[in-house]
Amino acid sequence: MAVISTGNVPKLLWPGLNAIWGRDYKEHSKEYPDLFDIDTSEKNYEEDVELTGFGLAPIKQQGSSVVYDEESQQTVTRYTHIAYGLGFIITREEIDDNLYEKKGVTRTQALAFSFRQTKENVAANVYNRAQTSGYTGGDGALLSSVSHPTLSGNQANRLATAADLSEAALEDLCIQIMNATNSRGLRIALQPRSLIVPPALAFEATRILKSQLQNDTANNAINALRAMGLFPEGVKVNHYLTDTDAFFVRTNAPQGMKLFQRVAAEFAQDRDFDTSNVKYKGYERYSVGWTDWRGLYTNGMGA
Repeated sequence: MAVISTGNVPKLLWPGLNAIWGRDYKEHSKEYPDLFDIDTSEKNYEEDVELTGFGLAPIKQQGSSVVYDEESQQTVTRYTHIAYGLGFIITREEIDDNLYEKKGVTRTQALAFSFRQTKENVAANVYNRAQTSGYTGGDGALLSSVSHPTLSGNQANRLATAADLSEAALEDLCIQIMNATNSRGLRIALQPRSLIVPPALAFEATRILKSQLQNDTANNAINALRAMGLFPEGVKVNHYLTDTDAFFVRTNAPQGMKLFQRVAAEFAQDRDFDTSNVKYKGYERYSVGWTDWRGLYTNGMGA
């Protein structure tokens, strides 16, 4: 067995050969890094445990004892790494007919493309299923929910009433983010980082965040979202989002959306003894999800 590559593109490429029409399209740049914080793993799974911290300090009466609180364990989130594999075969007859190099190049390129597309779709589907029944997180709630259970009661990371993308809707979501609390109900310095949209909302999102004045009005008022610097990483267009009305705001929550890379994409080839065919295969292993739902806020659209 010969390993060809452990990177994004297999190295079974010969100079001077042109790709077949239909496989020569340019690709989008990697987009999944905009959706997740990326880390590596050397275990079968990764597990994050939420610790609640303490509540507010009560008044201590003269001569009385200090009240003691307990830090408790709450949500446990497990990331179980999933393996992905795909391959192709070049037959003995293709080798005999001097088609080995041409088939090897084009099919190897196509295989690498398939692996990259798989990762983009797997990553984006966490967002696509943010409100899809059955896709719950460690707290038992959907990613986008008005009822995330905490010690201080249910909390929300979506608008109570679903709204299309607009300056007003973004302002409402930013207010919700800035009013965020931890599990004990204490205020935390949560701030929006980026606005993630499908291609259908790319132009509107750019107008909203880039306009000097208030968007789509005759008012001589500043664009508060821009003036306050609330989206320092700007608009991120993701071509793998399926709901044309849904938009997402990533925040600075330290344990939010996560992708664990267990095994980077690797490609290998070997010859089958019985058939004399040459086999090529790719393999990659990773997991995606979220630890703290406060890492993502939504407008309430979706399945």
